[in-house]
Amino acid sequence: MKTAIAVRGVTKTYASKATTLRVLDGVNLDIYDGEVLLLMGPSGSGKTTLLSIMGCILRPTSGSVCIRDHEVVGLSERQLPRLRFDHIGFVFQGFNLFPALSAGENVALALHLQGMRGKEVHRRAAAALACVGLHEKYTALPADLSGGQKQRVAIARALVGDPDIILADEPTAALDSRSGRTVLELLTRLAHDQERAVVIVTHDYRTEGYADRIVHMEDGKLANQDTGNGAPYTARKTQERQS
Repeated sequence: MKTAIAVRGVTKTYASKATTLRVLDGVNLDIYDGEVLLLMGPSGSGKTTLLSIMGCILRPTSGSVCIRDHEVVGLSERQLPRLRFDHIGFVFQGFNLFPALSAGENVALALHLQGMRGKEVHRRAAAALACVGLHEKYTALPADLSGGQKQRVAIARALVGDPDIILADEPTAALDSRSGRTVLELLTRLAHDQERAVVIVTHDYRTEGYADRIVHMEDGKLANQDTGNGAPYTARKTQERQS
């Protein structure tokens, strides 16, 4: 299996005059192409901090993070945005859609921020919405969309740059069961059918049935790892890892 992200000995501390808070403590973790990995654990266990470090939003205090075999720790602030756009798509709990922009314009904004202009922007935004089953909602405003549709627009925005890694922070927390299931099925297809690496931070135990691997965190450390319920896919991938 190809490794999308390799985390080695990663720590993250926040220091003040009064105290030092260690959020991550020597984390080692590999993320593989074609799998859905869940990061689970209580609030404050370091899940979102680890996700943000893997996505090059936060810098670790120490340790190594390799994306596609390229060390990213130490890259300049000018280099990181290009790497994020080339490899990583983010999906957030709160959708983060601009209410005055249509669904298509929200997706296209990610391309505009990269300096892309013209008809290609519309084509790629429309294709990303079609990928999440919302091709007919290009001109719809967020206020006219359901929660599940808003999250799918957010996923389309994450996909529009064609990243090979999807990082999702509590993507189902604000959704009802039906909408959450739709989003999870979509993320699973992105991993299994398109061989993308998908990492989901979640408290939602409904997600466990979609996981190929579940990593539990406590106090900034990996507590244990479980095989998910994605058999026979999970069984095949687990066997490949061990061979």
